Amino acid sequence: MIAGLTYAVLAVMALALAFDYVNGFHDTANAIATSVSTRALKPQWAIAMSAAANFLGALTGTAVAKTVGAGLISHQAEGQTVVAAALVGAIAWNLVTWRLGIPSSSSHALIGGLLGAAAVAAGVDAWNVGGILGKVLLPLIGSPVAGFLLAFLLMVLIFNLFRRAHPRFMNESFRRIQVLSAAFMAFSHGSNDAQKTMGVMTLALVTAGVIPEFKVPLPVIVAAATAISIGTAAGGWRIIRTMGTRVVKLDPVHGFAAETTAASVIYLASHFGMPVSTTHVISGAIMGAGSSDRFNAVRWAVARNIGIAWVLTLPAAGGAAAIAYLLLRPILS
Repeated sequence: MIAGLTYAVLAVMALALAFDYVNGFHDTANAIATSVSTRALKPQWAIAMSAAANFLGALTGTAVAKTVGAGLISHQAEGQTVVAAALVGAIAWNLVTWRLGIPSSSSHALIGGLLGAAAVAAGVDAWNVGGILGKVLLPLIGSPVAGFLLAFLLMVLIFNLFRRAHPRFMNESFRRIQVLSAAFMAFSHGSNDAQKTMGVMTLALVTAGVIPEFKVPLPVIVAAATAISIGTAAGGWRIIRTMGTRVVKLDPVHGFAAETTAASVIYLASHFGMPVSTTHVISGAIMGAGSSDRFNAVRWAVARNIGIAWVLTLPAAGGAAAIAYLLLRPILS
């Protein structure tokens, strides 16, 4: 496969792995912010565990990769320049939000980039509207709502089961088992987010004629899994502080509930090929767990700023990708 790679394809592959790396350190907070803030894990151990679990999760399937690489834009818009521009737009938005400490969605940055670049290359008719509605917009709205409600209900169930337990017993017990929920969260993150990079890498190989059909090659799977785990190991402390301390003050029981419900929602979405935002889901779950004590326990002003970033991600990354397409077309075409 290596022998058939042109400079344009190699450039796209490098950009894809760079995006995967940025995705890793940008979204590290999704997996470890709650366990670090509740002191269930020391930061260094949390990051190491998260990196390993992300790698393993990335090896579990390719359904999301097929959605991203073959289900959002038509064949007439596919090409090396479109893919490269999409990645540039996504990376740019990720770096801006990371610098500001805003937990935005790497997934929707990539999807917005693909749609923006495709629109400039072939018009909005190139969008697969059915795939966008069914696999992007509905999960975009439904997954954080599901995270919020399930985390809230799980907290109510836990409080009823342990209503006579001493607070110290609760804290110590859930601090221990939160290690498992954090690992599950990191594993589910890898199962969804790394596949998006696999999707665009495979799309680049198909459009270049290197492989005959959209089937994710094993080297692509391993490369994407490795890049996201290395990025995770680098950490993203700005966003970790926002997710772990600024949205709501978390006890170990809240962290356990948020991580368990968010990881379950994300892993189920991965099974059905839905590229959901792990950031959206864990943010919703954290708010749901915090609201179970009292509604004003959540710092809704911070939550509002996160929500604004969610709304802006698709158009902002799409706009950046559109500009990148115009700049890259003379180089890669």
